[in-house]
Amino acid sequence: MHNTSSPLNDAGRQRISEAVSKAEENTSGEIVTILTDRSDGYGDIALAWAAFAAFTALTVVSLWPSFFLSKLELISGRWNSEWTAAHAFALAAALGIVKFAAVWLLQLWQPLKFALVPGQIKDARVHDRALAAFRIGAERRTHGRTGILIYLSMREHRAEIIADEAIASRVDPAVWGDAMAAMLTELKQDRVAEGMSAAVERVGAVLAAHFPSDAEDVNELPDRLIEI
Repeated sequence: MHNTSSPLNDAGRQRISEAVSKAEENTSGEIVTILTDRSDGYGDIALAWAAFAAFTALTVVSLWPSFFLSKLELISGRWNSEWTAAHAFALAAALGIVKFAAVWLLQLWQPLKFALVPGQIKDARVHDRALAAFRIGAERRTHGRTGILIYLSMREHRAEIIADEAIASRVDPAVWGDAMAAMLTELKQDRVAEGMSAAVERVGAVLAAHFPSDAEDVNELPDRLIEI
C-alpha cells in the first residue's frame, strides 16, 4: 500500500526500481532508494515560535503598559479608569496567550510551518532520519558491506546519499555530488522519478568502477523504492 500523499504514481515507482536493477547489473554494490514526505514533524520548532511570540508580547506590554491600557479604555468605553498592576499583568497574560495560540494555529498550515524551520535544523534532521533508515535498511546487510542509500525528503527539499563501510573507505563523499546535482536538476522541475533514477544511474556508475560485479554476485537488497 502506497502513501496517498506520494508525488509518484506506479509508473514512476517502476521506473526507479528498473533504474536500480540496471545500475546493479555491473556492480556488486547494492542500492537502496527511500522517499519520504518529511523527515520530522518539527513540533518543537512550532512550539518555540509560539513561545517566542508570547514572550515578545509580554515584553512589549511590560515596557509600555500605559499605551495598551489606554487602548483598552477606548475599546471598553471607560474613562479615567484607575488601572492597577494586577490589571496590567492580566492584560499582558491575556495578550501572551492570544499570541501563543495564534502563532501555533497559523503553523497548522504546513507550508508556513516548514518555511519557519531554520535550514540548519532541516539539514540535521534529514541527515539523522536518513542515517537511521540506512542503519535499518542497508548498513551491514550485504556480504561485502557494499550497500548505499539514496534518501529523498520532499517537504524539506533535501536528499542524502549514505554509503556502507566498504564503499565509504574507497569513495570520497564528494564524489556523490554529481549524483545529487543530477537528481536536483530533475526535482526542480517536479520530476521525482526522473530525479531519483538519475541519481541511481550515477551512483551505479561509481559503484561499477570500484566494485564490479562477479559471477557469485546475488541481489541482497530489494530494488523497489521504499516509501515512508
